[in-house]
Amino acid sequence: MPHLVFATLAVSSRLSRAVVRAAACVLVSGGAAVVSAQDLTEISSQWLQGALTDQTATQTMPLRMEVQVGKLDPRLNLAPCQRVEPYLPSGSKLWGRTRIGMRCVEGARPWNVFLPVTIKALGPAWVLTSNVSMGEQLTHDHAMQSEVDWAESPHSIIAMPDDWVGQTAARNLTAGMALRQTMVKAPQLFKPGTGVKVLAQGGGFTVTSSGKALEGGSVGQTVRVRMDNGRTVTGTVNQQGDVVVAQ
Repeated sequence: MPHLVFATLAVSSRLSRAVVRAAACVLVSGGAAVVSAQDLTEISSQWLQGALTDQTATQTMPLRMEVQVGKLDPRLNLAPCQRVEPYLPSGSKLWGRTRIGMRCVEGARPWNVFLPVTIKALGPAWVLTSNVSMGEQLTHDHAMQSEVDWAESPHSIIAMPDDWVGQTAARNLTAGMALRQTMVKAPQLFKPGTGVKVLAQGGGFTVTSSGKALEGGSVGQTVRVRMDNGRTVTGTVNQQGDVVVAQ
């Protein structure tokens, strides 16, 4: 039996667990007393279609969803069942390679099986047009917009250019890769051993002093600084490259 594929348009990239749980509570009739593999495929496909379509009201990014339902183990010999309930197993989500559960809730011998499912979320993303070395700063010329599968990796896609232009490659990147959050990081403003300004801020006051960074620092990063008196403090790097220590 071939895999079944269907598509729904403009579905949120983040599926609401509350809606999915509500959909899972609906019992779906298998029709005949004996539920075949074909029946289970149709039941699961209908449930998935509804679970995904229900997300359109809360969409945050227009994505074209494609769902491929796999096959049950042909060695399974399921007992007769009058009613089957699809559900999302604990720890699973309707994203990428996953699975849904199918359990008999009305039959002489209850059973529970799992169907493999692949969910693609096709939408706009930034794809590298050339290789980028680790530490190299990204510019507009490094990537172009294209449609990719957001669900191909568990790491979040970077949808807006402001979130990657000016960032540096966190590792060696290859042309054709879709930019994801783990691939880039803020550029380093200073290296270990660099003299930095330290701002100690409290209620209505700021004290400025200096020290040497014990590690490299980027905007928003927490770093340690050895002060001129030998004391070590920890603070957060601001946009100017100063280390802000809260009092």
